[in-house]
Amino acid sequence: MFRNLITRAPIAFDLDAGTTALADLAPPSDVAELVRGTAGCSPFLAGLMIKEQDWLSDLWGIDPRAVLEDLLSEIGAIEGDPRVGLRQAKRRAALLVGLAEIGGIWPVMDATAAWTDLADAMLARAMDYGVARHAKGPVDGDGGLVAIAMGKMGAGELNYSSDIDLVLLFDESRYDPADYGTARAILLKAARTAMGAMSDITADGYVFRTDLRLRPDPASTPIVLSMEAAERYYEAMGRTWERVAWIKARACAGAIDAGERFLERLTPFVWRRHLDFAVVEEAFDMRRRIRDHKGLTGAWDIPGHDVKLGQGGIREIEFLTQTQQIIAGGRDPSLRVRGTLDGLDRLVDAGWVKSDDRNVLVREYCHLRAVEHRIQMVQDAQTHRLPKDADGLRRIACFMGQDDADAFVADLRARMKAVEAITDPSFRPPDVDVPQGELIEGADAVTDRWTSYPALRSRRAREIFGRVRPGLLAALSTAARPSEALAAFDGFLRGLPAGVQVFSLFEANPKLVELLADICATAPDLANYLSRNAGVFDAVIAGDFLEPLPDIWDLPPVRGDFEEQLRTLRHWHREAHFRIGVHLLRGLITPEAAGPAYALLARSVLTVAWVAAETETARRYGQVPGLRLAGLGMGSLGVGRLTARSDLDMVILHDGAEEGAVSDGRRSLGAAQWATKFTQVLITALSAPTGEGRLYELDMRLRPSGRQGMVATPLSGFRSYQTGEAWVWEHMALTRARAVVGDPQLRQDAEDVRCDVIKDSRYSDDEMLSQFAEMRARLLAAGRVGGGLSVKAGPGRMQDIELAAQAHALMAGSKARGLAEQLQIAGWLTPEARIQLTEVHRLLSSVQQLVKLLTDDDPPGTLGIGGGNFIARTLHMEFPSEVISACDAAAAKAAAAIDTALDGITEAG
Repeated sequence: MFRNLITRAPIAFDLDAGTTALADLAPPSDVAELVRGTAGCSPFLAGLMIKEQDWLSDLWGIDPRAVLEDLLSEIGAIEGDPRVGLRQAKRRAALLVGLAEIGGIWPVMDATAAWTDLADAMLARAMDYGVARHAKGPVDGDGGLVAIAMGKMGAGELNYSSDIDLVLLFDESRYDPADYGTARAILLKAARTAMGAMSDITADGYVFRTDLRLRPDPASTPIVLSMEAAERYYEAMGRTWERVAWIKARACAGAIDAGERFLERLTPFVWRRHLDFAVVEEAFDMRRRIRDHKGLTGAWDIPGHDVKLGQGGIREIEFLTQTQQIIAGGRDPSLRVRGTLDGLDRLVDAGWVKSDDRNVLVREYCHLRAVEHRIQMVQDAQTHRLPKDADGLRRIACFMGQDDADAFVADLRARMKAVEAITDPSFRPPDVDVPQGELIEGADAVTDRWTSYPALRSRRAREIFGRVRPGLLAALSTAARPSEALAAFDGFLRGLPAGVQVFSLFEANPKLVELLADICATAPDLANYLSRNAGVFDAVIAGDFLEPLPDIWDLPPVRGDFEEQLRTLRHWHREAHFRIGVHLLRGLITPEAAGPAYALLARSVLTVAWVAAETETARRYGQVPGLRLAGLGMGSLGVGRLTARSDLDMVILHDGAEEGAVSDGRRSLGAAQWATKFTQVLITALSAPTGEGRLYELDMRLRPSGRQGMVATPLSGFRSYQTGEAWVWEHMALTRARAVVGDPQLRQDAEDVRCDVIKDSRYSDDEMLSQFAEMRARLLAAGRVGGGLSVKAGPGRMQDIELAAQAHALMAGSKARGLAEQLQIAGWLTPEARIQLTEVHRLLSSVQQLVKLLTDDDPPGTLGIGGGNFIARTLHMEFPSEVISACDAAAAKAAAAIDTALDGITEAG
């Protein structure tokens, strides 16, 4: 029962009014203080209690939730013209919500939710009446007319004396084009009737004031628009403040299903694909304009302060929440919620708001909403300003249950200052401590040309960059060679097609400036890549970017048609690939750990692309019964060690279809043809250059018969070729192979073939070693001599050691794949040689991993002081020259070990 749930009561500011209410209403003793205090603080509620005293006398003995449900049912059952019935329901609703909140039965946000439910029901009844009254001809039922609740009503957070902000739309697709004009005119009349039923002031009062000015271009459009017209407007002309407004939008009355479909179509307008930090500056401007218009700038104090729009107020918390949501909500659908408190919780979970800040903001938001309600409950006034006079402040203090007005003011001031301390920094550029004077010698010659670059053509871009530039130059000046770092940044800026979003991102996140400066100082080639792919910076501030790399990459949901799936996959891969590179650049992972990380990423991407290619091929040609496909990873993909620039070496296998089986699509294909089409689709998916870049270059030259062979090979053909036709080098390559994607059974069958071929190779040990020696000689004759940081090819370098290890494993009949595992096996090579080759390969592969992060050139050419120092530092050496010397010395030892082993075999023979 209501009376048993009361936990508090206000203090009667006007003792006479409180006493009079008790005398007139004669409430039960356990609600007397609530009635006395409420009537003594709010003339509005005192009047309602007298007007509805019979209904109120029943309220005390019923659960307030049951009363709410009864009210909602009664509103829906109002017959005929609802004006009188709605206004009576509004009075009772005002008493129920007001007394339940004041008495501590409903927390303030529960009260706002109940108030919103009641507003929804009243609006729905008014709209039903309006449409029913005017419906004729093509208009029937709900007519396709829908009310979209905006702002606090959309979020379920209506304040006590709020207007309701609405956008009225109708679904034009329900009408024949010839009936369109007639339907629109009828629905316009219906809407006017419905809004009058809500907001007209009669002898019984009003229901809710309605504000329709949030519709597109309200000065020149009717109050009801077609959904198509609204969509066109937002696509062509929608502004930031409108995007923010639509975060909370909700179809609340009328043709709700059509309204929800419209909101779904509006998603790309509200939620941008990339992190949208340009909105921060616009939000700051909006906030400043509101404050200027309302006279809320400068010093402030509690008397006369606006608890909604003023400094430290309700709108500050909502603004902070919404701007953070709109920045990241395009990437993270979990942030797309309407409620303020729910939004803050989601932002904490996603790493955008600190948990401690959230706790402060939630606590003070609820308190400020309660104060706002008390201000409005006094006279049902649409105001958010605290009184300026002492008596007025004391009334609000008493209404909040506090008899000491000075303590109330001091407490409220402290609360709003706490809010301001959190929210205010989010709406101004961060302070940057920048040294004075020229930071980089000769910088003017470079910076003077920046205004001619595409990224700085717009006035807005130049303004934002002007604020970012000092901190950026300061960060670049700390590089070992500042002029090199500046030149690399110049390349980044020159290649950037547009600047507002990126510069806004830098301004809001100074750590990105530090990272970019580090990249420019270390890896100019990576800086050039960033200018073409600046969207990857989004990932850096996504919360977990610098956390340990995952053991299993969790790809986002990939939906839509084939092209949309690939766009999503490329975007995600670009960020994950960049993440691994930054971890290596920053020393968060070792070069040895980077290889498996890149390989795990590749396998995850390959799995998704594989499924997408299968689905697309089936869409085009149907499916072949029983056909199974698998991908055999060769080389570095097979052993699970890639670099930042690795291709994917693969062999596509198929099996399982009965002889003569064909696909069931519009164009029938046999199993081999279907597998070939699939492979071509997969190659396109992985390797086609697009605006989002390409995923991987797919190299299929290791398939049976190389370029002359089928792009997709039947398993039986693969087995036959390997056992009867393959060269020694192909058996050696098979020691590194692994089935990495596709049908599980076919992958196991392929592994069985691999192991059988290695175990029972038709080549003798002498033939294997002879062919290995000839391979070495051919590579040397072709100029593969290596040297310095060119560590892949040449005597004693990576390829030479890997071939030796493959020959060693093949002669032993071992199924081991990784080089270290292959060289642990007893056999042709001596234990000393195997240890030495393993150590040399570890050093050279680490160097290769670091070099490939910086450049794709081989030999790598000039890496710059920053790049050279990065490699030396990562390998725990003092100078870049030490790395070169170490590589040459190690390669010489490995070459000598292999030469000695081969010579020993020759002598023994």
